Amino acid sequence: MSVQEQKVILITGANKGIGFETARQLGLQGHTIFVGARNMERGTEAEAKLRAEGINASFIEVDVTDQATIDAAAQKIDEQYGKLDVLINNAGGGVGKFEEIVVPSTTPLEALKGTFELNVFGVFAMMKTMLPLLRKSEAGRIVNLSSGLGSLTLQSDPAFEYYDHKILVYNASKTAVNALTVHFAYELKDTNIKVNSADPGFTATDLNGFTGIRTVEQATNVVVQLATLPKDGPTGGFFDENGPLPW
Repeated sequence: MSVQEQKVILITGANKGIGFETARQLGLQGHTIFVGARNMERGTEAEAKLRAEGINASFIEVDVTDQATIDAAAQKIDEQYGKLDVLINNAGGGVGKFEEIVVPSTTPLEALKGTFELNVFGVFAMMKTMLPLLRKSEAGRIVNLSSGLGSLTLQSDPAFEYYDHKILVYNASKTAVNALTVHFAYELKDTNIKVNSADPGFTATDLNGFTGIRTVEQATNVVVQLATLPKDGPTGGFFDENGPLPW
């Protein structure tokens, strides 16, 4: 891979699960990886594992709910590389006790606020702060980790495999992530930056107690595809590894 083809990539929540595997797959392609994580110990452990495979990986402290860490990360990337080619907003989760949030009317307001703080406002803060660096890239890419559960079309279809999964805090937050994708893609439609949402599928991670039916390797496919889109690739879309999904 030539220097021109090597990309500087920042992945939030990259110390485990889909984020780590995404870092691994893109790193093995020869790209430079910033392993975004809140916890220094876990982040440096992930960095060491990636470096052991010959990947140019560096831990960078990023808590998407803490603007100061986001600003510091942007400054560090700017000082080292002067640009950012790919931002992958992977960090996320859900807040609240399962027995409460599994039903909309018993969901505590604080659980909804907390989940949006992490999954929506955190993604917005990352995109807004990193955008000046992405504008310096010849082919900037933003990939927002969403979910099929965030599709209002699928959630309204009784034939949908996960129709009965109505966990409002998580599902609504991913719907909002898709809205961010649409709006930022519109703003950037006349630039070299592409913005898309990715559905990795029901993946075995600690978010669901490892009950998912897909591996992180499978889940990573669509994320890697969208992170490395060619010049004529799509923007403002919602995809899984098989193609476009309905909003």
